[in-house]
Amino acid sequence: MAHEAYEAVIGLEVHVQLLTASKMFCRCPNRFGAPPNTLVCPVCLGYPGTLPVPNRHAVDLAVKLATAVGCTVREESIFARKNYFYPDLPKGYQISQFDRPLAEDGLLPLTSHDKGVRIERLHLEEDAGKLLHEAPGGGGLPGPSPGQSFVDFNRCGVPLVEIVSRPDMSTAAEAQDYLQTLHQLLLYTETSDGNMEEGSLRCDANVSVRRRGETRLGTKAEVKNVNSFRNVARSIEFEIGRQTALLEAGGRVAQETRSFDADRGVTRLLRSKEEAHDYRYFPDPDLPPLVVTGERADLLRGELPELPWQRRSRFAAQYGLPPADAQLLTGARELADYFEAVNHETAVAALPASPKAIANWVMTEVLRELKERKVEITDAATAMPPARLAALVALVDAGKLSSSAAKEVFVAIWESGEEPAVAMERLGLGQISDASQIESWVEEVVRDHPAQVAQLRAGKAQVIGFLVGQVMKRSGGRADPKSVQQLLRQAVE
Repeated sequence: MAHEAYEAVIGLEVHVQLLTASKMFCRCPNRFGAPPNTLVCPVCLGYPGTLPVPNRHAVDLAVKLATAVGCTVREESIFARKNYFYPDLPKGYQISQFDRPLAEDGLLPLTSHDKGVRIERLHLEEDAGKLLHEAPGGGGLPGPSPGQSFVDFNRCGVPLVEIVSRPDMSTAAEAQDYLQTLHQLLLYTETSDGNMEEGSLRCDANVSVRRRGETRLGTKAEVKNVNSFRNVARSIEFEIGRQTALLEAGGRVAQETRSFDADRGVTRLLRSKEEAHDYRYFPDPDLPPLVVTGERADLLRGELPELPWQRRSRFAAQYGLPPADAQLLTGARELADYFEAVNHETAVAALPASPKAIANWVMTEVLRELKERKVEITDAATAMPPARLAALVALVDAGKLSSSAAKEVFVAIWESGEEPAVAMERLGLGQISDASQIESWVEEVVRDHPAQVAQLRAGKAQVIGFLVGQVMKRSGGRADPKSVQQLLRQAVE
């Protein structure tokens, strides 16, 4: 914040492309990356005389998402025409919903902040096309001179939901948390791929500031189409500072639409802010009311998976995990599934491996291996099946394999597909717990390091680490460290 006397009020409008095979009102494929203007037809290009037909699967996905955030799904909602003229909108209007949206009044619990953000409304609409201010691929096509643009209509008619939050956020960090939590929910529910680079998830931020203690909202500026989680936070931080400085200087904030320059970290004026009446909304005469019965909404709600915040709470309660561990493990649905599968295999085989130990292995070694190999968690389930990881962790918890040696075995069995016990024997890494063998190493260390032994006897407790290390060195790292420390203390005393 630029000044302690002011506070920010933030709301987000998020557009989400739904994960359907075809577009919202026609049968053209809903696919990213096709050659320009190849996924189009008379309906999505707005030819006279064509009629739109709603995509049932898109409606179902929207209802699922609405119920996931606790919205009330309206039994009868209305499609409306939002009228404006722009080169990427061939019909001259966008089919959307206005005064009777699909769903209202939900709540999204944040992941990293102890609060929920209210959802004002969630409605269905179709996407517009895309303007390209240089030729696809960076140029090389004949035709346009400087100052001209291309238009690609492939995206026209792709099904969207717009999710409008209440102005419940007061910091850029909360806004980023909201967007990341929503992205996580999209992947859990498989309603969208949430790919911001491809435009599947687009965010507009409404930002205003007011003096602390005031209840009246300040004049807001809307920052359009921010393209990453971090840039959402950066654009909001800049806007808070810009508006606060204006008010401090005796000026006033204008209601306007702005863009974010990610390279310079600043927002720029695009145009004055439109009001709802500027779009001349009216019910679409070609589309009847959209009816979603209570039974259909209940059926779709029943198909939802366990939601991220529900799973996070259960992991902490059921497995005794710290909140930070539960948050990381539930960050992706596939990662949470993998962790639970390892625990299941442990329970089935009655292996001596704790959920916390399994969590540590998944969060460190498994995720590190995935990052280094640049593969997904689904690949880990093949290279390191849950039963195999459970067996490896059990060897460590049973004292048959040291933690450092277990990491060597982990890498080996990822490559070879061996069982952990087989790889352990092949590599000669099994932990030695034979007391007589360890005693002989301890005697050698005590004999060879009289100065350190004297220091330990004089009360310098940290010296024990050096002596344990010497024993471990003689054993090739295979001696049981607990037994080593216990026998060392006995020998010294």
